[in-house]
Amino acid sequence: MGRSRKKPRIQFEDLEITRVADKGKGIGLAPDGRVVFVEKVAKGDVVDVRVSKKNKDYYEAFPLQYKKYSADRIEPFCEHYGVCGGCQLQHISYATQLEYKQEVVDAAIRRIGKVKVNEILPIVGAEQTVYYRNKLEYAYSNKRWLSKEEIESEVDNEEKVLGYHRPRAFDKIVKIHHCYHQENPSNAIRDYLVELAKEQDLSCWDARKNVGFLRNIMMRVLTTGDVMLLVAFSENDQEKIKAYLDAILAKFPTITTLLYCVNQKVNDFLLDLDMIVYHGPGFITEQLGHVKFKIGPKSFFQTNTRQAKVLYDKVVEFADLKGHENVYDLYTGLGSIAQYVAHNCKTVVGIEEIAAAIEDAKENASLNGIDNCTFYAGDVKDILDDSFAERHGKPDLVITDPPRAGMHAKVVETLLKLEAPRIVYVSCNPATQARDINLLDEKYEVVKLQPVDMFPNTHHIETVALLQLKK
Repeated sequence: MGRSRKKPRIQFEDLEITRVADKGKGIGLAPDGRVVFVEKVAKGDVVDVRVSKKNKDYYEAFPLQYKKYSADRIEPFCEHYGVCGGCQLQHISYATQLEYKQEVVDAAIRRIGKVKVNEILPIVGAEQTVYYRNKLEYAYSNKRWLSKEEIESEVDNEEKVLGYHRPRAFDKIVKIHHCYHQENPSNAIRDYLVELAKEQDLSCWDARKNVGFLRNIMMRVLTTGDVMLLVAFSENDQEKIKAYLDAILAKFPTITTLLYCVNQKVNDFLLDLDMIVYHGPGFITEQLGHVKFKIGPKSFFQTNTRQAKVLYDKVVEFADLKGHENVYDLYTGLGSIAQYVAHNCKTVVGIEEIAAAIEDAKENASLNGIDNCTFYAGDVKDILDDSFAERHGKPDLVITDPPRAGMHAKVVETLLKLEAPRIVYVSCNPATQARDINLLDEKYEVVKLQPVDMFPNTHHIETVALLQLKK
């Protein structure tokens, strides 16, 4: 029997990138007429590519050689660009990034939504394009990811590191020297935690063997100056835990809240674990416009505080509340939008699937002296029904801010039945927002659509749409 041969890898030469699509991938046209999605390119690049995935309608590929560089290209400012996966668009000027994101929103509403939009407004960029995230997560590892050159030079990868997962590689951690996502003391704390692990001879996690004392951390640095650090250990060894955390506090006494958890599972998911407060009140406080928020280790909160205010101000502008309205806030999270608009209307009713987030919402409403908000924990599709509307009255305005998957079809059906005069739809995924708008087109027209850039140097986009009941 003859030996089976691997199919030759498909390559295309001199592929011209004509535009940029969702997730920051460039688009070219293959000789057979199929679209080619290429990572790490800019509009105007000419590249040789190798196909990584073949579909009946398109290819996915990565560049092998750049034949011509786009005029939009710039030198990435981070040494880890292209390796850690944290910033996909650093090789493109910020002005061009905004143009690309505007194109993605326009294309989604045109091709998926297939509805007329009276006005698509220019994207609102961020004044601060680095050090804007208030939350980061890092993973410990006993081995660091090696580049191809390092592997060929037989460099040893046995090293204690604290960094980011290499994209599509659960067991490979990129050693981070400096991250431009979060303000100090973020970088200083991360670097010290690794040195401390070496000093105290503590083992770091091995993702293949599922052993190692130090697993991962979560760090929040807020605009108020509050700092939260959560450390996940694999064993409840109180002597080791105390020595590690005491040393951290001695080095960084300005940490507002220090917590830990013990994760003995295989996966790194922490939200189902008990969080033990080691130092501080167990929460930190952020100011978003006129509203204060107590944020715990499990709280869901907008990751870019400064730009979240820009986003919420757009929601207030689109809502155009006069003070008498009854508002529904779907997928309310910890009630951040609900409380942001509460002083402009009569009542707000928020629904959120995560029960812990609703507890945060109630606590924050009390903190701010807001008494016209009511919150319910449960799946929106199950809670928002006829009896809910009878109990709380027909909404004058619905605000909806669903996860990336968009709204459940049942929720869309209920909204069509409720016939609220206006809907303000906040989305982190233009494609699923466009899909839902297409379904709502039966009774609603899109008055205006506003893209907002919450995450510079990445492909992520937020959009706010104002829908009005057709007359």
